[in-house]
Amino acid sequence: MNFFSVQGISLTIGFILILIGLWGILTQRNLIRIIIGFTIFNNGVNLIIVALAYMKGRTAPIIDQVVTRTDAVDKVADPIPQALVLTAIVIGVGVTAVMLSYTLRMYRAKHSLEINVFTESKW
Repeated sequence: MNFFSVQGISLTIGFILILIGLWGILTQRNLIRIIIGFTIFNNGVNLIIVALAYMKGRTAPIIDQVVTRTDAVDKVADPIPQALVLTAIVIGVGVTAVMLSYTLRMYRAKHSLEINVFTESKW
């Protein structure tokens, strides 16, 4: 794998997004910034999965006139990672919506988005 190939660039950007997301989750005290960090992390993981599933010279996993049933194994890409990433995107949007709704409820209770204000759950 050449670093300057599509796969190498995608993997690099994916790892950078994961690191930025982890930094945002672990170092920020504002709840909205933590949610943004989670979203960036999630997008980085999805990008890495897509980049690892990339196969040069393969086509979409649709059997038609170009791809017959006998040579489908050699010409089509694996559809499982694509389905996995699509499912992960939907789940990520749902989790982000739940986090935002909890953040809104917490803001209405304390009138602050700083994580240090919410001490009721601490041991």
